[in-house]
Amino acid sequence: MKQIADNAGGALTPITSDDGLSRRILRSMAVAVALAVIVSAPFAPWRVTAGLLLGGLLSLLNHHWLISSTAAAFSVVAHGAKPKLKLAQYVLRYLFVAAVVYFAYKLRFVSLGATIAGLCSFVPALFVEALREFYLAIVHREETN
Repeated sequence: MKQIADNAGGALTPITSDDGLSRRILRSMAVAVALAVIVSAPFAPWRVTAGLLLGGLLSLLNHHWLISSTAAAFSVVAHGAKPKLKLAQYVLRYLFVAAVVYFAYKLRFVSLGATIAGLCSFVPALFVEALREFYLAIVHREETN
C-alpha cells in the first residue's frame, strides 16, 4: 500500500492501489480448499474431509472479515475521524472461529488436525501470489544497457 504525507495535518493518508490482490488471494484460497477437499474425499476418512472443508470455509470467512474491517477502519482514518474499530471486534472474530471449531470437534464431526490445515489455506494462496509476482517481475523486467 502506498502512502503519501498530508502536508496540512502531518498525517499519512493511505492511497489504495489494490489491483485485485484481495480477490486473487481469496480466489486462490478457495481453489486451495476445493482441491484439498476433492483430493481427500476418496482417500481420507469423512471427518478429515469435513475438517478440511470447515477449516477452509472459516478461513475464507475470516479473510473476508479482515479485509472489510480494515477497509472500514482506513476509510474512517482517511476522512480525519477517529476509527471506531475496537479491539473487541478482532477478538470476537477469532473467538467465533475457535467456538465453531471447538463445537464441531466435540460433536465428533471433524478431525482437529484437518480443520487446522483447512484454516491454513491462506498459506498456499500467498505462495501462488508470490509466484505470480515473481513471474511478472521476470517477464516485465526492464532491460539495462
